[in-house]
Amino acid sequence: MRLFGWKAARPQARPALTRALGTLFQPPGGDWPSGYEAQVRAAYLGNAIAQRAVRIVAEGAGSIAVDATPEGHPAVRLLTGLIETAATHLLLHGDAYVQILTDADGAPAMLYALRPERLTIEADATGWPAAYLYRASGASMRIPAAPADGRPGLIHIRTLNPLDDHYGLGCLGAASGPVAIHNAATRWNKALLDNAARPSGALVYETGDGATLSPEQFERLKAEMDASYTGSGNAGRPMLLEGGLKWQALSLTPADMDFNNLKAAAAREIALAFGVPPMLLGLPGDNTYANYSEANRALWRLTILPLAAKILDAIGTALGVWWPELKFAMDLDSIPALAVDRQALWSQVTAADFLSEDEKRAMLGFGPRGGAA
Repeated sequence: MRLFGWKAARPQARPALTRALGTLFQPPGGDWPSGYEAQVRAAYLGNAIAQRAVRIVAEGAGSIAVDATPEGHPAVRLLTGLIETAATHLLLHGDAYVQILTDADGAPAMLYALRPERLTIEADATGWPAAYLYRASGASMRIPAAPADGRPGLIHIRTLNPLDDHYGLGCLGAASGPVAIHNAATRWNKALLDNAARPSGALVYETGDGATLSPEQFERLKAEMDASYTGSGNAGRPMLLEGGLKWQALSLTPADMDFNNLKAAAAREIALAFGVPPMLLGLPGDNTYANYSEANRALWRLTILPLAAKILDAIGTALGVWWPELKFAMDLDSIPALAVDRQALWSQVTAADFLSEDEKRAMLGFGPRGGAA
């Protein structure tokens, strides 16, 4: 049975400097998005850097080959497409909820990832989770946190949130400031392109006798400027001026000329908030890693593998109620980005003359040869 529902967004605190910067780039009449849905629309749906960073991590986690003990265990097929979805929810929301659907015999038949913003946790009198409530379109279902038969109906995977006992903390809150700045810079560049891809200027009316334009003349001149000389299609078009009119170009200020640098800095902060080295997103000005291969290796070691391990550990522990012998393990040898690390390990183990052949095989993840040559 699938569940539907929503969870009220929780405001996330921002430091004073972040709030101050927000006043410079916030849209008219509003602040940075603070609710989960608004942050997802601004970042994942409306920002190329944030979306690509999340997809790199989530798709990488979903591409890892998973082995199970005992070998060939049917639980492996339940993970198809689940790890990528759960990783996306953890990155964005900080919580991933996986419903366990059982067959007629009571064994797990499907693992279904629920949308985290639709779920609320009901706490008991002592503050511990008593049930999970999932709602949407008027329908709802309550899943006990501790069923009487000891078989969980829901797996809750969460990242650490030091200010909340029940919900995790996603990356959207930390990325909301850079996302707002990056989106504002994009709108500024779009507006600049719409104005003939150059800074605006002023028409100066000089007659020498102190006369000014009448309201009718001013409105006609403004309409002609909008129709004939603005927009990217009119870039470079020569301007015809009547007597007394003079075009005065306005130069870029130092702040304007640094706008692209500000946008690049915001893009790097967005990438770092999601744990992706900026070099992998083609962002300028990042020299942390010597080359692309080293940055890619750091991405896997520091971000993707820990996230995938968290998801697999939680799922394996829950399914262990039905299958106590079940253990999930990631096949690290199948990850191309870690080939350099694997090659270095093999070279070190091979050169260790004080180890027996079976000891070397054990260090590399192989079973004993059994006395064969």
